[in-house]
Amino acid sequence: MGLEWMRILLVEDDINQREPLQAALSDAGHIVDGVGDGAIAQWIMSQREYDLLILDWLLPQVSGLNLCCHYRHLGKMAPVLMLTAKDATADKISGLDAGADDYLVKPADVFELLARVRALRRRSPLWKGDTLHVKDLTLHLSTLTIERNEESLQLPIREFQLLEYLMRHPRQVLSRTQIEQALWEWGSEPESNAITALVRRLRQRLQTVGVNWLETVYGMGYRLNPDVQS
Repeated sequence: MGLEWMRILLVEDDINQREPLQAALSDAGHIVDGVGDGAIAQWIMSQREYDLLILDWLLPQVSGLNLCCHYRHLGKMAPVLMLTAKDATADKISGLDAGADDYLVKPADVFELLARVRALRRRSPLWKGDTLHVKDLTLHLSTLTIERNEESLQLPIREFQLLEYLMRHPRQVLSRTQIEQALWEWGSEPESNAITALVRRLRQRLQTVGVNWLETVYGMGYRLNPDVQS
C-alpha cells in the first residue's frame, strides 16, 4: 500500500471524536496536529504550514467558520474540510462561502473521511502529482521509492518524508526547526539528535543511487543541492 501523506490540522473540541479521527489519519500515514480550541488553532495555523485543515464548526473561542475565513485571509490555499453537526443547506453555503472546500456531517464515518481527504489532496492547488523530480532523481510518492539511472530503492517512512520535504524545496536551506515542524506533530518534539540521525540515514540511502546532494550548512540547516557533482 502506497503512502500519500499530508500534514493535517484537525480542530475538534470533543476529545471522544478528535482522538479516533486523529488515530485513523495517523494510521493512514498522515502527520496530524490535533487541537481542541479555536484560539490555539488560529495561532498554530499562522505558525505552521499545512496541506489540509479539518475544522469542526462549533469550537471554543473561535468558530470553525471564523478559522476558515482567517486562514483564507492569510492567503493560504490548502483545502479545508468542515466537520459539523449542522446539516442545513444554509449552513453548508456559509461554510463554502467562507472558503471551505468540502463538508462532512458528524458523527463522521472514518472511511468516508479518509476518502474525502484523498479526494481533497488530488484537487489541492498544492498537489503536484504522484512523482517529484529534482534533476535526474525521481521520488515516487505512492511507493516511497527513489529512482535514478535505472537504480531504485524503497525508503522507510521517516526518510521518505524528509526527502519529499527537501525535494519540494530544492537548493533551499531548511533549518532544524522547519524540518521538525514539517515531520513531527505539534507538541511531540523529537529527541535532540533525531534530526541529525535522520539526515545521516537518508544521506546513506541516497548515496546508494549515486546522489551526494544532501548538504549540511553548518549553523543553518540542511539543503538538497543538485548542483553538487555526484
